[in-house]
Amino acid sequence: MTLLCVGFIAMHFFTGSPAGPLMATTVWGSSASWALTALPLFIWMGEILFRTRVSEDMFRGLAPWVEPLPDRLMHTNVVGCGIFAAISGSSAATAATIGRISIPELKARGYDERMAIGSLAGAGTLGLLIPPSIIMIVYGVAADVSIARLFVAGVLPGMLLILLFSGYIAIWALRNPGLTPAREKITTFAEKIFAARLLIPTTLLIGAVIGSIYSGVATPTEAAVLA
Repeated sequence: MTLLCVGFIAMHFFTGSPAGPLMATTVWGSSASWALTALPLFIWMGEILFRTRVSEDMFRGLAPWVEPLPDRLMHTNVVGCGIFAAISGSSAATAATIGRISIPELKARGYDERMAIGSLAGAGTLGLLIPPSIIMIVYGVAADVSIARLFVAGVLPGMLLILLFSGYIAIWALRNPGLTPAREKITTFAEKIFAARLLIPTTLLIGAVIGSIYSGVATPTEAAVLA
């Protein structure tokens, strides 16, 4: 809204163009773009995953791998949000889906509730950056920028944020050892590999969406339909 007002005032006072009709035409042209059809499709995909066992299997598959880290299962919020963001592209769907699974589990096992909710709130924003980001699609259409290139540009910053969030959780756990529950059991490498099989559906879905876009096989809209 702020940008709209600034643009309207600038055109009205500093140009001879008719500000109203010109902006109305521009807004309509952007909102009628075919690329925006990917938005409801990615949101729909996130809603479907929210109501299936994919998110639960993802939590169980990640848990054995984060057990050795400081604050252990708290990292499932961050890693889980990063993975789910790469599927749905929505921060709201990411936070809702991962929170539905992780928060009850963390509370039941004695983890600090404030830290659990805080880590979920922070990591939930990864849906804005990690492709296929809905916000990137909107920006790409509005700014007439390649959406595929925006997706490529969001990968490394998204991974960096995941590492920073997990690093903060680890430092917090080392400084507050009394708020971290004791490790329940030692998981062998074979058990970790066996649990990782639960991540196969999620990995295939990410590969289908992101891989098809990066390889040029499909556009973001076609990838959303494919998923």
